[in-house]
Amino acid sequence: MNFLNMSETEVLEIATPIMDNLMQASTDIDHAKHVKDFTDRAKAIVTKEHLEWVCKKYQSEKGIFGKREPIAVLRRPGSAAIIWKQYFSEVEGEYVAEIVLTYVDGKFLVDHAMVF
Repeated sequence: MNFLNMSETEVLEIATPIMDNLMQASTDIDHAKHVKDFTDRAKAIVTKEHLEWVCKKYQSEKGIFGKREPIAVLRRPGSAAIIWKQYFSEVEGEYVAEIVLTYVDGKFLVDHAMVF
């Protein structure tokens, strides 16, 4: 899969429901749901214990995820980085949400995810 052959809209149509699932699973602190679209590499990093720690920390500091607005889709042959403006329920300001989407064995998978 060459992501350069896809439009930004096509990439966002794939990435958005994946990110929606990640955000809801993070809010629910549901590890299995959170990593269901992760590559093996990403799954090895985001253990159940790590996810629980991260989610409890951000939820106590910022609340839960609010609305999200796309900012950019950066395409390259083997992957795409999708960047959103992210809001939280309990703090003011704009944050960044990001995933790197890859294509492995016929599936679009997340190889990296971060909110900062």
